[in-house]
Amino acid sequence: MALASESNAYAQAATPHRHAPDTAATETPVNARPSAGPPSMGTGLPPSSTAQTPVTGKRIRLEDLEQMALRRNPALSQAAAGIRTSEALRRQAGMYPNPLVGYSADEVNGGTVFNYGEHGVFAEQRFVTGGKLGIQRRLADQDITLARAEADAGRFRVLNTVRSLYYQALGEQRLLTVRTQLAGLARRAVQTTSELANVGQADRPDVLAVDIEAQRLELGLVQARNALQRTWRQMAAVTGNLQLEPGPLEGDLEALPNLDFDTELARINEQSPEIRAAQVGTARSDLAIREARASVIPDIIARGGLHYNRERLGVGGQPVGWQGSAEIGIQIPIFNRNQGNIAASRAGAERAMFAVERTRLELRSRLASAFREYQDSRAAIERYKTQMIPSAQRAYDLYLTSFRQMSAAYPQVVITQRNLFQLQEDYVATLISAWQRVVEIQTLLLTAGAQASGNELSGPATFRMSED
Repeated sequence: MALASESNAYAQAATPHRHAPDTAATETPVNARPSAGPPSMGTGLPPSSTAQTPVTGKRIRLEDLEQMALRRNPALSQAAAGIRTSEALRRQAGMYPNPLVGYSADEVNGGTVFNYGEHGVFAEQRFVTGGKLGIQRRLADQDITLARAEADAGRFRVLNTVRSLYYQALGEQRLLTVRTQLAGLARRAVQTTSELANVGQADRPDVLAVDIEAQRLELGLVQARNALQRTWRQMAAVTGNLQLEPGPLEGDLEALPNLDFDTELARINEQSPEIRAAQVGTARSDLAIREARASVIPDIIARGGLHYNRERLGVGGQPVGWQGSAEIGIQIPIFNRNQGNIAASRAGAERAMFAVERTRLELRSRLASAFREYQDSRAAIERYKTQMIPSAQRAYDLYLTSFRQMSAAYPQVVITQRNLFQLQEDYVATLISAWQRVVEIQTLLLTAGAQASGNELSGPATFRMSED
């Protein structure tokens, strides 16, 4: 039921408290009508107004809060830094090993024959074979894809949190209005019942019962204010704007979208970062097999040098002079052909392939759970609107009429009034729950605590330069 219809109920509920029975009102100088201001009940609770303070500022839109969170939330900045890290490591991956250069000396002494020996320079280079460097580059590409999937998942989690808090605040804002008006009615009921007791038209137990009910409603009002304040503080944290002030929210809590299970499942299978992360695991596993096989192919190590031989073996006792040297070699894979790593890579590829299917099935299961709660909430909302709240309103109206005709006691009016407003609160709580399920489904089931099930969304590995 909309707040406009609730206001009618509040107005009707206030009516009986302004009319004392006719005979008593004419026989006593005590006026049974309640005064305009709320009485002091002596409960020790903070005073509260009987109506919401009119709002004059600009209403806050969901889109504004989302943009604020996307700009300021540190989790998204952290994910962006992760992408830059992966891109930098991609530039590093697959770089050719640096050459080794140096100075060499041999047979160095102070004798007359060798005369300080041989001195020279050399250079050594490893030539990588088997396409190993290309495989490393493709592995680094997959790390970039994984980092981007992690960033997308973080974005959806932030949006999920912002939207959930927004609809929670929207519902609590409405609930605060309900409890504020109900607490105002309760205060007037206390005053009216006390005045009726003064003229003998109400018993002491009635006065106590109404006073206890008023205190209970005042406490509920305090709790509603605290709940709304808590939600706004959480909103400030997730948007990264600690100066965010509570304000009126723009939105219709009752405008629930119609969701279709198959449509949402297809969208999740197409867009989910969790599935993309699992697919990255499959691609990495295939590349790991190629890398394990390529590692069996030996790299070629070539070395060449130029040195000056000072040994006096030339004509006329001259030094031999400049000489060159060259070496080339490979490591022959006789005993170790990387058999274990190749087998492990194949098993890892099979595991990664099943991880993709497992992720899809887990997402389907989570969607089924969230969609059931969404359907339950929609059914409850329809029942509240069309049957339960109207019936409670009629019961309240009937008791109210009987009370006016002095054929029903006021506690019966209080009981039906409490039932009516409890249904109103349950209705708002169900709307909040329905919206939270809608948000969960629309943000690809990525809540604040959800993690990718097919593959861990972790940072990329560090690539080492090839060594001898």
